[in-house]
Parts: sequence; C-alpha cells; structure tokens
Amino acid sequence: MYRRALSHRLQDRLAEPRGFMQIVIGPRQTGKTTAIKQALDASGIPYHYVDADRFRGVPATQIAIEWDEGRALARREGKAILFIDEVHKIEDWAGAVKALWDEDTWNDIPLVVVLSGSSTLLLHKGLSDSLKGRFELLRSSHWTLAEMGDAFGYDLQRFLVRGGYPGAARLQEDDRWAAYMSDSIIEATIAKDVLQLEAVRKPALMRRLFELGATYSGQELSYRKILGQLDDKGNTDTIAHYLDLLSGAGMLTGLQKHSAKKLEARRSSPRFMVYDTSLMTATWRDEVGRLLDDPSWYGRLAESAVGAYLLGRSKAEGFEVRWWREGDKEVDFVLKRQDSLVAIEVKSGGVKDLAGLDAFKGLYPTARTLVVGSTATPLEAFLRGEVPLFE
Repeated sequence: MYRRALSHRLQDRLAEPRGFMQIVIGPRQTGKTTAIKQALDASGIPYHYVDADRFRGVPATQIAIEWDEGRALARREGKAILFIDEVHKIEDWAGAVKALWDEDTWNDIPLVVVLSGSSTLLLHKGLSDSLKGRFELLRSSHWTLAEMGDAFGYDLQRFLVRGGYPGAARLQEDDRWAAYMSDSIIEATIAKDVLQLEAVRKPALMRRLFELGATYSGQELSYRKILGQLDDKGNTDTIAHYLDLLSGAGMLTGLQKHSAKKLEARRSSPRFMVYDTSLMTATWRDEVGRLLDDPSWYGRLAESAVGAYLLGRSKAEGFEVRWWREGDKEVDFVLKRQDSLVAIEVKSGGVKDLAGLDAFKGLYPTARTLVVGSTATPLEAFLRGEVPLFE
C-alpha cells in the first residue's frame, strides 16, 4: 500500500523519546487515519486505538477510560502509543487531554499520544489554548499530482478533473464518481465536520455558498454580488464567517487581495478558490466532458489546480496565498513569506498578457515571478513539486 511522506514523518517522531503529542490534522478523506496506522504498524511500538466517532456526545470522562488502557499498555511494554482518531468529536476533549498528559509527564509514564482531527476546526476547539506547548502538528493535505500519479497512475488531465481524494480513485472511470464526491465528501464534510461542531444559523445558505464558490473558483466576486447570487438578505459578516468555516474544513476559501495596507486587504472582495479541483468539477456534473476541450474552462481548471496546490503547501511551509490587482493589471497569485514575495501567473494555453506581472514587479522589485504553464515552468512540473517557490 502506498505511503505518504506524512506517514514516514510520523513514524520518525514516534521513535523519539516522549516529548510532544503528535496531532495530525486535515480535511475529510485525505487519508489521515491510514497514514497514522501505517506509521504505528511500522514503528513496532504497541498501541491502543480509539475511534472517537463512537463517543460523539459522550462526556470527556470517556477519554480518561481509554487513556488508562494506554497507560496500562505502556507500563507492561515499557513504551506504548495512544491514538485517538477524530478527537474533536468528543465534547470538552482539550481540557481532559491536557490534564491526562500533564499527569503522565509528572509521573514519567512512557505513553506517546497521537490525535487526529479536521484541520482548523480542531485547532479552534482547543489546541491554541488548552494544549499550548504540548503538541506538534502534522498536516494531511489533499493529495498532489505526484502522489496520485504514483499511487493510482493519474496523469495531468486525469488529476485536473478527478483531483486528490484517494478514496475516489477507484471510481475515476465510473459514473458513480460524482455521486461519491457529493455524498461522501462534500455533504459529509458540511454536515459532520462543520454543522455539528459550529453554530450555523443558515445551513442552506452555507451549502449554497459552497456551490457558488466552487462554480466560480478562481474568480473574484464582491460580497454584494455573492449575496445577490445566493438570493439571501444576510450580511457580509455572515458570508465571511461561513467562508472561514468552509476553509477550515479544507473545501473552499476566499483569497484576499495583496496590499501593503492591511485594512485594505481585509476589506477586499474574495477570490474564490477550492482546495481540490474535484470539489469544483463535482459541482459541474454534465459539463465535465468539455472541461479539457474548452480553453476558457480549462484555464479556470488549471488556475484552480495551481491555487489548490499552493493552499496545500502554505500552512506547512508558513506562507500566505493572495492575489493582486491595480486598475486593469492583475496577478493570479501572490505568495508572502516574511519579507519574500512571489508573483505567479497561470498560463493555460496561447499567449497570455503578462502586463500584470510587469506592473507588480515595478511595485515590488525584489519579488520573484513565475509563469506556470510556460516552457520554463510547465504546469505538470509545477504541480508535481518540481519547481521551488521561494529562491
């Protein structure tokens, strides 16, 4: 079975002396549990596995019961691992985990702890406060072209249409693919990873927002136009909040405009961007057959693939993904890491006006520029991770 780099990194950390909890976060169906199990099996260390889905709505005292199982195993074997999958589904889990972890630290109990959960939603529920200084994060992003190619034989065109969900790969040639994406990925993520964890006053509005954003991935829409498209009398704060929740679940985000003025950047209209192109193509359904033949549709698909790839790398590598426009001059993506800037234009065929890159370079002379889809930077090579982002 194919092993991601994530699994190997976790295995290396499990071999170290107990120091930090290892917490694996990432969107639904990106292979978190599989990667963790592979690391646990390869480590050779005895482990106790807990599926927190079984304890949804159960008090956090259940964690102490499972934790004692892990402690008993650690005492017998000299070292053991406790793995709690989808821990955020247990109410008030963070406080319970903190108390138990600190007890083990005080009593020198050699129990290594691995937790998993759904991206920013997990962070919001306790990591940033209760567990400060006690954990390291490992991120499970959507699979890249290189990974889908190695594991399932995807080429560039197949990847652009079918994306980076490993569970959907077996259905890539089947009419059931769109139904799987809709039911097992999109609806399951909204219903189980967002609505059950956050207070959402208008679930139907959130679903419509996702459909709209996925359809318009790669395009800018003002909040006024978004509300008009949604036929809703809500306010922009509600839309921005729902977009943050969808982003935390690894589905859809609104890229902010790059500006030297932070207030201006926050007020800018969002540019919709999916975290995986399959979230875009699954909403198009009957149009999928023409995606690769129609230059304008293919351009949107290629740009969304680049955006999704950059979003997947941004958190782990510590950079921001934005876009830029001044007047009629525009740049598809701007990456910012500390004082370093990279401006990226996506060229999906033919000659594309690069006046936006030239204008951006004029304002930021030290910025690096890339034209993805050019002879120097082919789209496939970029999506395979063969092109460095920062010099």
